Amino acid sequence: MKSTSLSVDAQKEKRRWIYAKKVSGSYFAYRQYVGYTLLALLLSAPFLKIGGEPLLMFKIIERKFFVFGSVFYPQDLHIFVFGMLIAMVCIVLFTVVYGRIWCGWACPQTIFMELIFRRIEYWIEGDANQQRRLNKGSWTKEKLIKKVSKHAVFFLISFLIANLFLSYIIGVDALVGIITDPVQSHFAGFVSIMLFTLVFYAVFAFAREIVCTTICPYGRLQGVLLDDQSISVAYHYRRGEPRGSIRKAQADKTLGDCVDCNLCVQVCPTGIDIRNGIQMECINCTACMDACDGVMEKVRRPKGLIGFYSQKEIEFGPERKKNVRAIAYSVVLLVLVGIFCGLILNRSVVDGTLLRASGTSYIFRDDGTVTNLYNMELTNKSSKKIPFGISSADRRFQVQVLSDKKMLAAGETLRFSLFLIIPKKEVGTYKTSVKLCIGSEGKVIKKMKTNFVAPPVAQQRGAN
Repeated sequence: MKSTSLSVDAQKEKRRWIYAKKVSGSYFAYRQYVGYTLLALLLSAPFLKIGGEPLLMFKIIERKFFVFGSVFYPQDLHIFVFGMLIAMVCIVLFTVVYGRIWCGWACPQTIFMELIFRRIEYWIEGDANQQRRLNKGSWTKEKLIKKVSKHAVFFLISFLIANLFLSYIIGVDALVGIITDPVQSHFAGFVSIMLFTLVFYAVFAFAREIVCTTICPYGRLQGVLLDDQSISVAYHYRRGEPRGSIRKAQADKTLGDCVDCNLCVQVCPTGIDIRNGIQMECINCTACMDACDGVMEKVRRPKGLIGFYSQKEIEFGPERKKNVRAIAYSVVLLVLVGIFCGLILNRSVVDGTLLRASGTSYIFRDDGTVTNLYNMELTNKSSKKIPFGISSADRRFQVQVLSDKKMLAAGETLRFSLFLIIPKKEVGTYKTSVKLCIGSEGKVIKKMKTNFVAPPVAQQRGAN
């Protein structure tokens, strides 16, 4: 009976380590501008404040989310739902039109890997061939120093990234407390930082391209979203095939422009050959485009053998018909953005609930009025104190608040009871819709609806 287990050699070849060659060119320069700008925003966001509140912070435990200085609470869930829908449609739309360009140009995994960790690896161990020789060679003092130095720097940067990640959750001030205070004072925080550090270190030192090709679901999702009109990094096979070396091309004029130098494979961070067609592993990083353009320039042939093309453009020429799916996604996106902007603009800084007190009914008073008792809860969603007052939009009703407090502190939730009062002779129906206005400094900042229950005038004699 044959064993189904893999041999030692097969297990070793299960993971093919990728040595990506250094790349330079115009697209790499643009990618650096974009990447380092996004990296600067990512690093500075926890420290920036608007109106005294963080630019971005997500206090999941406290259920408070800070976005551009505004505080969002669980009551604003509907706004987050639309925000997430917009983000998803944006990703789908850009994938349909431009392929996996998010992965190669804006994804934090790619930015950290290609613009920080791989740059450090080049600096310490050298280019791809030098790294390959170093890893295959025996352990010498030089190799030990380089490996220890590289992984020490990797671990230190992972530690900084872990702190940055945690600052988005607990805030910079709390993070500084964890770092400066004794470990026993913030043991849970210290453990969290070390766990995040180990995760980031494992991702950037060992997992690397596996995150893009296997772990991240977006890479597999793009296979469903792309069609023959989607623009992505592609090899123009009609121009490049049949491929052959420069010597063969000089002898055989029927060969295409591809000189089969294999540089497009050597610079690819996921180790694929773009000449095999669109592949799930391609992250549209444009490294192969820079490498190929450099070769084409040297052999005096037109650039763009590898470029941003759609399959239809390669097969039938540059004229492309309108992409119906892209138009449909754009319309959906515009509708969602409109709704989202409306929700943000109409979002009140004060939120709350108004409910009739359970187990109570209408009460006739000796002064000729009838009342209902209500429980109200108000939450200040801003970072400032808010003076408030409560009135009825219907002038027939008066409001009697059973609380002396007239100020809501920043982030405070206040619970109290109140009476709605109306003259008995003014009651026209058994159930009357009433709108209460929460005012502050002469402006109405929140309106709340409820029902007032009392027998109409014709029935009051019996009730009385």
